[in-house]
Amino acid sequence: MIFKKTSESLMRKSLLLAAGIFLGLNAGCANFGMQQPEPVNEAQILLDFLESERDYIHSGAKFIITAQDLRTNLLTRPDKQYLIDVRSEEAFKKGHIKGSVHVDLKDVYKHIKSIDTDAYEKIVLICFAGQATGYQASLLHAAGYENVVSLKYGISSWHHVFAEESWLKHLSSARIQEFVHTESPPKNPRGELPELNTGYTDPEKILEARLETLFAQGFGQVMLGECCLFNDFYSNGAYYIVNYWKPELYRKQGHIPKAVNYNPDDKPFLSKNDLLTLSTDIPNVVYCFTGQTSAFVAGYLRILGYDARSLLFGANSMIYDRMLKNNVPNTFIPDNEIMNYEYISNE
Repeated sequence: MIFKKTSESLMRKSLLLAAGIFLGLNAGCANFGMQQPEPVNEAQILLDFLESERDYIHSGAKFIITAQDLRTNLLTRPDKQYLIDVRSEEAFKKGHIKGSVHVDLKDVYKHIKSIDTDAYEKIVLICFAGQATGYQASLLHAAGYENVVSLKYGISSWHHVFAEESWLKHLSSARIQEFVHTESPPKNPRGELPELNTGYTDPEKILEARLETLFAQGFGQVMLGECCLFNDFYSNGAYYIVNYWKPELYRKQGHIPKAVNYNPDDKPFLSKNDLLTLSTDIPNVVYCFTGQTSAFVAGYLRILGYDARSLLFGANSMIYDRMLKNNVPNTFIPDNEIMNYEYISNE
């Protein structure tokens, strides 16, 4: 009796196993001739959308406002200006422009979405030096907020008391002897876009996911001081250095050794031009004269997934005396750039 039950049990298991193998083989045969779906290239989808719908990096609205223009707007159309100060709460309490609201740097995107942006001519972002907000203005222009601008040179341009804590500490000629006057090295061969993995196929959803990520990361991963650049580059060639000047300035004023010239007039970050020559292996360090435009460019590149950095204070932090001598555009001249307008304090 026990033997009979055991035999029946073994037979049932054998039949079930055979059925499973049969079904598996049939499923495999059914799938053999089916075409597998193409992998989604999120970066390409996003790039196509930005270049066709929001090419703000090359042809969009201006992202900077001067202290003089801001003051004029506040005197003539105060209700049409919305000021967001992203400095620390402590710095804000010490002094800020009247009418500013304090918003933590990482919360700016959320705050922008909570207000009626169309009700204002300008939404002005204010930081210490105009670089963190230059970066954030880039992200917000990508989101479609073209009336967002960054205060040029940050609150340093508003009053000397703020400049003493920022711009006036970073004007330097420490790298004059290291700048070279060679021709530009060739750009990298054209390669592929970085890989993005947001999980979306709709370009606006991919963009939204990228913006959420970048705002949460803050500006710390974007900033690079000249000391770090030179030390790391000379020790291990850690960066692909992008000089974002016109070629005549690149040659006449000199440049960081091995920096590759990307002429702004050529719209180099279009895919049909030189975008794909950027590195996907090592960080791309963009530098301009002030660190503001390079921060704006870095924002665009980081949206696409590139590891892009901005050199803080630009050439003003490396060859300041040469810039003064040669009347180079965007040289920070305190007598011209610091307005000493009134401000208020909560202390």
